[in-house]
Amino acid sequence: MQPNTLQASIEKCFACAAACEHCATACLDESDVAMMKDCIKLDMDCADMCRFAASVMARGSAFAGDVCTLCAGICEACAAECGKHDHDHCQACAEACKQCAEACRAMMAGAEAG
Repeated sequence: MQPNTLQASIEKCFACAAACEHCATACLDESDVAMMKDCIKLDMDCADMCRFAASVMARGSAFAGDVCTLCAGICEACAAECGKHDHDHCQACAEACKQCAEACRAMMAGAEAG
């Protein structure tokens, strides 16, 4: 695996976690919080998963590929949910999730090739 691909994946995971935390908090300030509950739940799951994925990649865990597969899936689910909402924070989160999923998949492809 290329060190640049690994570092990019770690950075995208941390950026996604931050975007998800921001989105969840901003969703709590929306007028209809009940409507945002699925978004908030996915934001929290995604943020936790992204931080965990970054950690296992950074330490070179043998389970990094498995964790990144799960991370990419959660990021895609979060992107889909956030993408349903017109709020700027949701749209920014959806984009960060898409980028993280792509970076995780690129990291996995690089690991399989290596």
